[in-house]
Amino acid sequence: MTPAELGPVFTLQGAIEAGVRKDQVYGRVAAGDIERIGRGVYVEPFLLDPAWESLAAATLLRPEATMCLTSALVHHDLSDEIPRGSDIALPRGVRPPAGFEHVFWHGFSATTFDVGKERIEVHSGIEVAVYSAERTIVDVFRLMHREGSDVAYEALRRWVRIRGNSPASLMRVAAEFPVTQSRIRTALEILL
Repeated sequence: MTPAELGPVFTLQGAIEAGVRKDQVYGRVAAGDIERIGRGVYVEPFLLDPAWESLAAATLLRPEATMCLTSALVHHDLSDEIPRGSDIALPRGVRPPAGFEHVFWHGFSATTFDVGKERIEVHSGIEVAVYSAERTIVDVFRLMHREGSDVAYEALRRWVRIRGNSPASLMRVAAEFPVTQSRIRTALEILL
């Protein structure tokens, strides 16, 4: 296999196992043909949407990596903010991969980690996980002290306006996070 056939995202270990030498990978980095995105993880520029590169690379190293918070709000068109990096969640206690400069790592409880998780294909054969719009709204309300109340309320306002969204579906997800449930119910009562 040649270095050009490794795909849009690959690890150095995967390249070596495919018969590509380290010096060939490093040579492609030096030539600007590929980019190092994290320790031992590389991306082929322009094959993936830049919004997915960090998540796809993180998923190679930590399959449970999931887009969350501001990045997920933007993905679901619930925010106009331009993220400074990718927000990626891992179960609390799982060590984040090293060397990812444009990633904000978040540790979420293992007991609720899979609530609202959706898988999407971002390139042929490359799947990543993103929290649903409902789970993301619950998370920004739950972490309002860090994310800001204006972010949470604006996301909820936008979500309510989208045809087909049901407050009942949001409350089902919120039920998994009892501390936040009453806050979201009150906000929905005001908006509706």
